[in-house]
Formats: sequence, structure tokens, C-alpha cells
Amino acid sequence: MTDISLSAHQKGSLTQKMRHLFWRAISSLPDAPYIRWKYFSLSGRFPDLAKPRLFTEKVQVRKLYDRNPIYPGLVDKAAAKAVIAERAGPQYVIETYWVGTDIKTIDWSTISLPAVAKPTNGSGQGCFLRTTTDVARFIAEDPTPHWLAIKHHRINREWAYGAVAPQVIIERMLVEGDGAPDDYRVFIFSGVVSHIEVRLRRDGIGYECNYTPDWEKMAYCADYYPLYPQAVERPAQLDEMLDVARRLAADLDFMRVDFYVTPGRLHVGEMTLYPGGGFHGCVADEYDAVLGERWQQQLYAKSG
Repeated sequence: MTDISLSAHQKGSLTQKMRHLFWRAISSLPDAPYIRWKYFSLSGRFPDLAKPRLFTEKVQVRKLYDRNPIYPGLVDKAAAKAVIAERAGPQYVIETYWVGTDIKTIDWSTISLPAVAKPTNGSGQGCFLRTTTDVARFIAEDPTPHWLAIKHHRINREWAYGAVAPQVIIERMLVEGDGAPDDYRVFIFSGVVSHIEVRLRRDGIGYECNYTPDWEKMAYCADYYPLYPQAVERPAQLDEMLDVARRLAADLDFMRVDFYVTPGRLHVGEMTLYPGGGFHGCVADEYDAVLGERWQQQLYAKSG
């Protein structure tokens, strides 16, 4: 059983450990000052929340002030599947084996391996279940009470996650060869695709890069992983991918839609409203202002 929580890439440095201690120290602050200080700790400056210009600033404003009632259903990893099926088609939905809160109730004869177990109301937590040995360990250790207790929406103050009922979902694990398929992350602003961020693994090393909708490689990446030095082959399903992304994000001023490609099939991984919490590293610094300009932000105020 492989834990898919915070990666070694994120855990390693002393600087990152000090930041986590700082975030814990300020965790009791109200949302706006907490966001301002966390943003500062990662960027070295405070965000302009009154007149946001950058993409990263506009993500913070969305978290604080945009209360669109459809958001919880988009970030809920179980409920989002119905949205994907309705807007794009059931063929793009990754098969779900089980959803619930108590894994003791699972009939494991109905679970096809390999599979992935993860909470529905957050990210960065989960387990790969490749073999029956993984399943036995998952049952014995049962990390799900911890998953369900995490207040994910408090970590980056992402409002929509707080409106999701915590559950555990077990779904089909997508594989390509001996590993995971490449991850294509499509950024859409008011129905227009700006670019595709690609995350991939080669020889056990994680990389990333960005491509235009015409599949021309862009110069910079977000630096979460190293820039992939080679060209990534244009996916055969690219046109279909961009069409599905537009359909899923049609009524929103911004959304990121993540895709995986397996032989003969395109899958929607998730729909993301707050990439990387909108903090440093969620997009390349060189594109922060450009993407901010493309985002014609419209805030949905909470009624009453």
C-alpha cells in the first residue's frame, strides 16, 4: 500500500519545515489575514486583495469572497462524477467502486485491483491499492478516520471543500505500462483554454512543462517539479480533451480540468477551482500576470 499524501519533493527542505511551523502558528487567524501571511511566507510579498491583478491574487479573492453554490459539487470527488457525466458524458468518468465512511462495510470482492482510496473532501491524502497485501494493510491500519477528521478547507482556506460531507471513495486506478499515465491540466478562462500543464514521470523522476492549445511547448513551468527537458508527444485525444474541458467549465470564469489518457480512452481526473491554493508555485511566476489578466473575475456573493 503506497501512501499518496504529501510528496518527498514537498517535505524535504528545512525552509519548508519552518514554513509549516509558521502556518501552524498563524492557523487561528481569520481567513483574510491568514491568507495574506501564508501568501507572504511563500512569495515574499503580500497579495493585493482589494485590486487583484495576478492569477495567484485572484485565487485568494475567490477563496475569500466567491460563494458560488455549484462549487462544492465540483470539488467533491464523489459528487463531481455526476457533473462530469451530465456535462461531458459518462465515458469520461473514472469508475467508482465504493463511497462511504466505514471501510468495515466494504465487500472487497466488488473492488477490482489496482484501485485508489482517498477522501472526497480534500487532496494530498490517499493510498494506492495494487495487491491484496495492500488491501490487508489498508484494512489493518485504516487511515480513513484521520482522513475524515482533516479540515482540508482550513489548510488553504478553500471555502468549497468545507461544504463537502467527508467520505472515502475507492475508484479504479489508472495505469500506463508500469506506472501512472501523464497528467494533463487544462486551464480555462470563460470558455477559452489558455494552456495545458503536463505532469509526468520518467525513470521514476517527476517533471512538468506547459503547452499552448496548439501544442507548442512554453518556456517556463511552475517549478513544483523540474522542467521536462524534452518534447512531450501531442496526445491523440488533445482536441477531444479541450472540448470536454470547455464543456465542464462553460459557465465559470476560471477552472482547471485535469485529464488522464489510457489506451483508447480519455478520463477526467478532477476539476480544480483553487490550483495549489493560489500560492507561489501554482503557476510559473512568468505567467502570473498574464493569467491574471485573462481571468475576468466575477464573484458570486453569498445570499442573505
